[in-house]
Amino acid sequence: MQILSKLLNILEIGTPVTAGNLTMVPLLTKAPATADYLLLDDALDAGLAEVTEVSQGGSVPELLFRNKSDQDILLVDGEELVGAKQNRVLNLTLLVGAGQDVTIPVSCVEAGRWAWRSQRFSSGRRKLNARARLEKMRGVSDSLREGGARSRDDVQAAVWRSVDDKLSHFECRSPTSSLHDAYEATERDLQRIRGEFTPQPGQVGAVFAIDGRLVGAELFDAAGTLVTLLPKLVDSYAFDALESEVDVDLFAPPSIEQVRALLDRIAQAPASAYAAVAKGTDVRIDAPDLHAAALVDAERTVHLSAFAPAEG
Repeated sequence: MQILSKLLNILEIGTPVTAGNLTMVPLLTKAPATADYLLLDDALDAGLAEVTEVSQGGSVPELLFRNKSDQDILLVDGEELVGAKQNRVLNLTLLVGAGQDVTIPVSCVEAGRWAWRSQRFSSGRRKLNARARLEKMRGVSDSLREGGARSRDDVQAAVWRSVDDKLSHFECRSPTSSLHDAYEATERDLQRIRGEFTPQPGQVGAVFAIDGRLVGAELFDAAGTLVTLLPKLVDSYAFDALESEVDVDLFAPPSIEQVRALLDRIAQAPASAYAAVAKGTDVRIDAPDLHAAALVDAERTVHLSAFAPAEG
């Protein structure tokens, strides 16, 4: 995809910042765009959007999103929605047009509840952890390649395993096996890490490393979007970094050359394109050492997530 390659090639790489076992390398542009859409949390808070079960009976892998505003609304992969019959996370990034109603693909992150808690969902202010987002992305990409939907049983099973692993690792008791409870149990540590990362002028993305090894990249079309979503992104990677037992003195932040090499791999990788659920094009990259998904709309890359799986 030339649009994606062009954007990646003009990015500048900022100074790495490390907190604990997590490093963020800012991705900068000299002329960041201004977002022409609302973000999910802002729209929900302002009553300009609502998310509900698709019916009174509900359906685990899908929800109904209503855009009641006169602007597009951006929903970002992995964002958590809490309430209704059980908490969910978004399976991919969507740009929903003004006034549109869209059935959105989701995964459950609260396996032990299927009972009404509210009629509408609210934002969980959280994002699925990066390792689980990689597994979810792989599954959704496989399904698209095979002509299927953006939700399926193996994707859901992988998300549930991830939630169980987190609850077990952090010794968190959750009556409903809720990812949100695991996040709440680690909030003090997450807050400490989160506070070390602040956006730099012109920052539109970031590459993240755990124990000095590159694990993922996030990129948006607008600096304001990155500024607003950075706390969620940091938490997504920090939640995995908290599991590390590597001494912080035993690793160095990734070099500029390593970061540039990752960006070049993304830019040069063969990609597949599919019609998006709402607006735009859903772009997928799948290789043994690289998995990525991007939403492209109106000649711009609205959001890119890319993951570099650990060797072996």
